[in-house]
Amino acid sequence: MAVEMLSYIERRSPVHQLTGATKLICFVLWSTAAMLTYDTRILLLLFIISLIIFQVSKIKLKEISFVLLFILLFLFLNNIAIYAFSPQEGVKIYGTSHVVFEMFGRYNITLEQLFYQFNITLKYFTVIPAALLFIVTTNPSEFAASLNRVGISYRISYAVALSLRYIPEIQRDFWNIAHSQQARGIDMSKNERLHKRIKNVASIIIPLILSSLDKIETISNAMELRGFGKNKKRTWYRLRPFQVADYVTVVLFIAILIISMVVTYHDGNRFYNPFL
Repeated sequence: MAVEMLSYIERRSPVHQLTGATKLICFVLWSTAAMLTYDTRILLLLFIISLIIFQVSKIKLKEISFVLLFILLFLFLNNIAIYAFSPQEGVKIYGTSHVVFEMFGRYNITLEQLFYQFNITLKYFTVIPAALLFIVTTNPSEFAASLNRVGISYRISYAVALSLRYIPEIQRDFWNIAHSQQARGIDMSKNERLHKRIKNVASIIIPLILSSLDKIETISNAMELRGFGKNKKRTWYRLRPFQVADYVTVVLFIAILIISMVVTYHDGNRFYNPFL
């Protein structure tokens, strides 16, 4: 059985012990700091902190490796698209032009453009570990309770929790169907040609969709029979009260946001310019 992606991974770590509401608030603060700044010094510091937090969480890299590879591929394509549509964006931002390699027209390689795209890449490397960590260290039921605690309707919160729970469920259904197809002689291994493997994998889609729709209908009927959504409020089995560690963590992340904003905007410009 393949490792399930983007599903809750239970560990005994300081990150897991924080409440879902704390992790949600910290993730929002962290993402805000990373998205608003283009100060390379701040981004590098945030990246280092995110690696430390990842280490503390005891989540192994191989457990999220597939998702990371997919994100890195997207990041690579994003960088190509940025250069293709705006190859002189760095020159406009930093006000100088240091050409490294001449090509044709406006498509030359400048230090400013490389530095600008390096900052964008650094933004991804800062936010992505935090996002993945938030997903894999937070129980879906506790996440729903956290969303409800910060003011989101419990109906929406519960729908989000069901979606997170359904990700590993879909993966299990996929591999069960795949094994059934392989038992019938449909080869999906590396022994088959690529186009044939893609065709065989595509044959799983329809059974997967049908089984998913059947489960959705079962869950919907069960919730309706239990009167879900009748009352304005509900209690949560997984809701945990804030502890000292939660308050300290939130204060630290607020401090990180404030410091990053002060350093970024102290000269009225959120771009750190090493070319001056």
